[in-house]
Amino acid sequence: MKTSIQIAAPVGLIGLGLMGSAFAHRLRSGGFTVVGSDIDPARCEALLQSGGQVAALAVDVLRRCDRVILSLPSHREVAQVVAEAGEALRPGQIIIDTTTGDPEPTAALAHQLALRGVTYLDATISGNSAQVRDGVAVVMVGGVAEAFAACGDVLATLGQEAFHTGPSGSGAKMKLVTNLVLGLNRAALAEGLALGEAIGLDPDLALRVMRRSPAYSRAMDVKGEKMLRSEFSPDARLSQHLKDVRLILELGVQAGLPMTLSAAHRQILEQAEAAGLGALDNSALIQVLRGLTAKKYQP
Repeated sequence: MKTSIQIAAPVGLIGLGLMGSAFAHRLRSGGFTVVGSDIDPARCEALLQSGGQVAALAVDVLRRCDRVILSLPSHREVAQVVAEAGEALRPGQIIIDTTTGDPEPTAALAHQLALRGVTYLDATISGNSAQVRDGVAVVMVGGVAEAFAACGDVLATLGQEAFHTGPSGSGAKMKLVTNLVLGLNRAALAEGLALGEAIGLDPDLALRVMRRSPAYSRAMDVKGEKMLRSEFSPDARLSQHLKDVRLILELGVQAGLPMTLSAAHRQILEQAEAAGLGALDNSALIQVLRGLTAKKYQP
């Protein structure tokens, strides 16, 4: 696949939420012109104030840009954007979809767009919005290898490393596998901290000890203090991770695997969402575990 795309050409960005705004920051810092759109006017204004350009509608972004990043809640919103795009989608264009979606619709969408001459990459992100801003996230990309190479400058700006994972849909699969492990690390940390609190250990000391022990995971660096302080301003919302866990369990069913740990994780997240914690950071699941341990532990 040949491309004449240069860094001076604007990069489109549809979706300016937590992750989308972090992408905009990285791209602007990397010298790219960003043309963004979002259904929330406040998010568009924030992009404008930071030096980006704003398009009124998603279709306007597609008309103006040859490479367009999608940062949307699920594959349903992605499908809606594509359905409404019409002639704005054109041969030679590359869609970089960072949405964590269902791998099967993702692969089907890539095929649908290829028939129109549009190349689609499922470029999922391992890392939350704060990690994207700091340039330490990892990008996992499914799709045509030539398109992956053609977008190397953008992908290198979004994360510290980008991996080509294989054909369309494989980026989505890899994201769900990494999110399975990441989410369980976070849940194990929350349960450990909740138990330590309930049996009278110093919570700060417990976190310090675990971070220096073989129990260590990076979740302790990113979420440990948030859990201890019950400070749940969102880097990644709890309800979004629940959506991912449900997709993980669907993959398990398709693969014939029991997925016992992920099933238990889903129950905890569903309890947290039912308690009104869904819009908070995913570290807020400790609140549910604190309630369970308080009821079960008798000193």
